[in-house]
Amino acid sequence: MHRPPLPPFDLDSALQKVRLAEDGWNSRDPVRVAQAYALDSRWRNRNVFLQGREAIEAFLVSKWQQEHEYRLNKELWSFRENRIAVRFAYEWRDPTGAWFRSFGNENWEFDADGLMRTRFASINDLSIDEDERLFRWPMGRRPDSAPSLSDLGL
Repeated sequence: MHRPPLPPFDLDSALQKVRLAEDGWNSRDPVRVAQAYALDSRWRNRNVFLQGREAIEAFLVSKWQQEHEYRLNKELWSFRENRIAVRFAYEWRDPTGAWFRSFGNENWEFDADGLMRTRFASINDLSIDEDERLFRWPMGRRPDSAPSLSDLGL
C-alpha cells in the first residue's frame, strides 16, 4: 500500500504530509488514522509505548472516548529525507466538561511506501477555561482560513 506523498520529502511534500496527518486526526476515525502507519509501526505517545497498527487503532479508540470535541492544529518544524518533525496543539474536553490545550512535538520516520514506521510524541496538557479556547471551527478538518500555530503565538 502506498501512502503519498512518498519520501524523500521536499518542502511541498513535507507540508502536504503534515496536513494530511492533521486532517486524519481531526476526523477522529481510528481506522482511518491507523491506515497511515506501517503494520509494525512503533510509537511512543507520552509514556505509552505501542507497536503495530492494531495497537495504534485500539489506542486511538480509547483516546477519543476520553478526549471530546478534539481539534488539532499541526505545523511543520523540520524535514529531511524520510523524516519529519512537527509541533502541534490540540484542544479537547474531558468527560467532566473540563477543557484542555495539549502541546507537543512529534518526530516521524516513514518507509518507502510513505507509511509512518516510527512516531515519537512528547505532549504536555494545560487546563484552560472554555472562553480561552482558540480552536472553534466545526468538528472535522481545520479550515484553510484558520490561523496556524505561529499565527496564534503558540
